[in-house]
Amino acid sequence: MPVIAIIGAQWGDEGKGKVVDLLAQQADVVVRFSGGDNAGHTVINPAGEFKLHLVPSGIFSPRVTCIIGNGVAVNPAVLIGEIDTLNERHVDTRRLFVSDRANLIMPYHILLDGLEEDARGGKAIGTTRKGIGPAYADKAARLGIRAGDLLDKEAFLERLHHILDAKNKILTKIYGLSPLSLDEVYQQYCQYGERLAPNIRETTAILEEALNKEKLVLLEGAQGALLDPDFGTYPYTTSSSPLVAGGCLGSGVSPKRINRILGIFKAYCTRVGEGPFPTELKDATGNMIRERAHEYGTTTGRPRRCGWFDAVAARFSHRINGYTGTAITRLDILDTLPTLKICVAYKVDGKVLNDFPASVTTLAKCQPIYEDIPGWQTPISHIRQFNKLPLNARNYIKRLEELISCPVNLICVGAEREQTIQKSPVL
Repeated sequence: MPVIAIIGAQWGDEGKGKVVDLLAQQADVVVRFSGGDNAGHTVINPAGEFKLHLVPSGIFSPRVTCIIGNGVAVNPAVLIGEIDTLNERHVDTRRLFVSDRANLIMPYHILLDGLEEDARGGKAIGTTRKGIGPAYADKAARLGIRAGDLLDKEAFLERLHHILDAKNKILTKIYGLSPLSLDEVYQQYCQYGERLAPNIRETTAILEEALNKEKLVLLEGAQGALLDPDFGTYPYTTSSSPLVAGGCLGSGVSPKRINRILGIFKAYCTRVGEGPFPTELKDATGNMIRERAHEYGTTTGRPRRCGWFDAVAARFSHRINGYTGTAITRLDILDTLPTLKICVAYKVDGKVLNDFPASVTTLAKCQPIYEDIPGWQTPISHIRQFNKLPLNARNYIKRLEELISCPVNLICVGAEREQTIQKSPVL
């Protein structure tokens, strides 16, 4: 059986949770491989509506083992709260495991995230202030504390003492705050460790066993390709890689094991936070899309910026991930529009640009060159077969396939699991 990577193909919030929940009905293992509780996946299925931040979206399938991989930054308080909420709603979490290599969000990370964002003033990045960036910075600086550290209290105390001493100097001498208490932080995280001890595992062994038995494994991404710190709109990016390559690093799965790479696109584009967004609509159409689709952040509640589908960005996303197929979500949101627009190129300083630029300064100056597509102006949320879609809806999907140069496997016409059209097989 294959390993399928589920990758956000735009600026995040594409509907990855729904797609993972759908495909998990056939899967055996689902691995969340990047990001932290700055991500939010909304899942609507027969069990109800759920907003997940750390727990993989495969948790609702009784056959699936769920893994929070080493590439995830884990806030243990958030994770425990999420587990408790799922248990209260009769969702079995005994199949949930956390990599002992996953770095933890510490109290100083959250404090520093907010302080650093405030210090940027008018040049703020638009972080969720969840401590994600500082945690990944500490990981790269070899100052991180990992989930497995909580299982050895003596070694944990020694490591925390050294790190907290350095962090308190920053908090007190630079920002004028009171120092964090070593004893309070230590005791709190020891309690987290005791609670999560049954879940903390060497997860690469679980994956290896599953793959050797030819089980179906899904790699669940967070955020989107255009927020990658290397290839996204840097510095307006996230702090870990949402790309398929990040899926290997954040889970421990060899690239040789991946058979399918499914890019998740919305039928339009959205973005949360700061950064250039060439097709953004700051008009009645953009407001209509936002309200009709309830485009507000799952984690922060912030209104999402909405715009037309950007095929220049989509082609670049395909280039750096190598999608074998795509899923187009939220197609039903466009039901009422008489005409749709697709950005097929940019114009910068009088020149046509066909490639997505690395410079955010250049991207901010890009003017979209649009192609008009007739709308269908009829409800489609009840349709389950591609050939039953209105002709103009089919033409829109086919044009996206041409522009991205990748086949569309799935089309989502509503938020619920069953509101999905399989145009061609994913597996």
